[in-house]
Amino acid sequence: MILTLTPNPSVDRTVALDGELSRGQVHRVASVTSQAGGKGVNISRAAVSADIPSIAVVPAAKDDPFVLELLGAGIDCRPVQPAGDVRVNLTITEPDGTTTKLNSPGAAVLPLHLELMAQAVLVRASSADWTVLAGSLPAGAPAGFYADLVRRLHEVGGRVAVDTSEAPLQALVDALSHSAPDLMKPNGEELASFTGADADELESDPAATAAAARQLVDRGVGAVLATLGGNGAVLVTSEGAWHASPPPTTVVSTVGAGDSSLFGYLLGDIRGLPAPERLALAVAYGSAAAGLPGTTIPQPSQVRPDLVGVTAFGGTA
Repeated sequence: MILTLTPNPSVDRTVALDGELSRGQVHRVASVTSQAGGKGVNISRAAVSADIPSIAVVPAAKDDPFVLELLGAGIDCRPVQPAGDVRVNLTITEPDGTTTKLNSPGAAVLPLHLELMAQAVLVRASSADWTVLAGSLPAGAPAGFYADLVRRLHEVGGRVAVDTSEAPLQALVDALSHSAPDLMKPNGEELASFTGADADELESDPAATAAAARQLVDRGVGAVLATLGGNGAVLVTSEGAWHASPPPTTVVSTVGAGDSSLFGYLLGDIRGLPAPERLALAVAYGSAAAGLPGTTIPQPSQVRPDLVGVTAFGGTA
């Protein structure tokens, strides 16, 4: 079972244009889609589509359409008391795959709301193969919320994966001595933000990415899955490091591709696959998601790990 926490969920509204976006101009819209989303929610969707049980903890009212949509999709959604309405995020996609995101902050939370979310996760973590803490934090939450929750989760047992950015990511890195997760999934820009590396170099140079990710593993992180967009992904563990090149993909929308990559890795782990095959499944899921509109999660039949090339870095078995 995969347990997910999305502290700052969103209604993801995707507007597809039939031409290039131009500031200050009137555009014709080809289509508009809306879906209950957020990083953890996306991972729970992917799990259900792959017949992996998943529980999604979100701050929302029990009768909120957001919750009802997830329940209708077969996701075991466990809502906790929210600070306000679920926010709305807007994504604008262009025919060439260029994506523009406008994310709203969400309602400001109080310590009570944060503790309700934490408790909802802590009481279920010991029965989960993985607990995933994913996405941004709502306004009012301390940057160290994830780092503190990782420490508390390790006390009750179970493995923890974290996918976040900006201040919460930096706070987690600062607390690795006592809050190192079992898996982190930064992208190149995020990895550069706290390792001192150049973001453009990491995005284009898998070896440099592996060296930067190694810093986290050396500080106690179990594994680092660094996604590099069109350049695939790098996996670093205590046993070695690998780079996976994605299959040819016509990019439609990159929104949610990273979430699908993370799920692919977790699925490979649950299946008992070795590290290179976990990485291949992660990249296959991310590539399949990038070829679909909006935040659509790929079905297992659309995922082709056999088309992903995996290369070990020197010294890796």
